[in-house]
Amino acid sequence: MNDLDRQAHWQSVYATKAEREVSWFQEDPAPSLDLIAETGISTEAPIIDVGGGASRLVDSLLGRGFSRVAVLDLSAKALEAAKIRLGRRGEAIAWIVADVTTWNPSDTYDLWHDRAAFHFLTDPADRDGYVARLKKAVRPGGHVIIATFAPDGPEKCSGLPIVRYDPEALAATLGATFELIGSRRHDHLTPDGNTQRFQFSRFLRR
Repeated sequence: MNDLDRQAHWQSVYATKAEREVSWFQEDPAPSLDLIAETGISTEAPIIDVGGGASRLVDSLLGRGFSRVAVLDLSAKALEAAKIRLGRRGEAIAWIVADVTTWNPSDTYDLWHDRAAFHFLTDPADRDGYVARLKKAVRPGGHVIIATFAPDGPEKCSGLPIVRYDPEALAATLGATFELIGSRRHDHLTPDGNTQRFQFSRFLRR
């Protein structure tokens, strides 16, 4: 799937479905918040949420005092939904409409967070593009948190094939620049009552 096809798909999803109608909706992003807390970063540290869309992680980060947050997504409609939800609070966020596999980062970050974007990259060239941007955007000593479907998780999401990972396979894909620090399993309950098995992995940028 090329950049335009990906963008059209996600624009359509967010144009036709309400927030709670998508399987990845999460009222409380507790697994992500726990791992972010484990990094020990300060509330002044620059953070980017990749594939953040209309996710509520940004709300929680603002609520915890984080002041330098960026959210990147392919879908302008998804980001607009988050902006509307946040109101004036959203003015503090850097909103970035881009495909992470071809994006040209202009800033560096202390923490890169990705819940369920990377596993959609089934083409090795797209994964290479993602990792290249990851290396450019995260400073040495910075942190990376990536959540994907686990090996016993779904094989598709939003009608698209995905790649399932365990922490070791994800570490091998990211390469030696990123040291695996820890991981955890998470069973996500979708709005319609199904369980999706995730793995969350945390890395340190060497």
